[in-house]
Amino acid sequence: MGSVAGWVWGIIQPLVLLASWTFVFSVCLHVKLPHGQPGNYPLFLFAGMLPWLLFSETVQRSSSSLVENANIITKTVFPAEMVPLSVFLSSLVSHLMALGLLLAAIGIWLRVLSPVVLLVPVYMVLLGMLAVGIGWIAAALQVYLRDTSQVLTVVLTAWFWLTPIFIFEDQLPERLRLLISLNPLAYVVRAYRQLLLLTQVPSAADTAVMTVFATGTFVLGGLVFRHLKRGFADVL
Repeated sequence: MGSVAGWVWGIIQPLVLLASWTFVFSVCLHVKLPHGQPGNYPLFLFAGMLPWLLFSETVQRSSSSLVENANIITKTVFPAEMVPLSVFLSSLVSHLMALGLLLAAIGIWLRVLSPVVLLVPVYMVLLGMLAVGIGWIAAALQVYLRDTSQVLTVVLTAWFWLTPIFIFEDQLPERLRLLISLNPLAYVVRAYRQLLLLTQVPSAADTAVMTVFATGTFVLGGLVFRHLKRGFADVL
């Protein structure tokens, strides 16, 4: 029952956030959908926030995962690399349940479900590689520097507001659009909305850029983790 309750809370949290953000941005601030965007603001917002929640939860939980599981890592031959990966897989369960709710809502209100939604797992994998790569680095640093998770919280907060979830990319001043092109989460958010709401396949250029970000971060995270792993037993 405990694990089932955990999955239910994983659905409740994004729904509460969705209701809160919709009230603030749509009801209070009267934010409207960009021209040509189908659906309503809650669906638009939900499609954008789901990949961010999967990413941020994986990274944040991974940062403290090694310290919290120190006994397993130091007293067994369990590979430490699997801990952040298991965090992602755990977060993915809630993500898939929330995605199922979104698909049902889109089918009921928009009636635009298309086979292109089958490409969503491709971006889940790329997002997972990005999140696990960063999670490996954060988890390894947390072993030596115990305030890493606090610093990460600040970084993720700034990163969140630089990701086009509430804002629309064409609303940004020209001089700030470079930040979007350097933000890998922007490509995933855009892909989710294109696949789920517009029934469009993301451009090959966007997919290629996201693949480079994800693969590079995954490899870099693995190398950093392997290098710092040598001293885990002494510090943990």
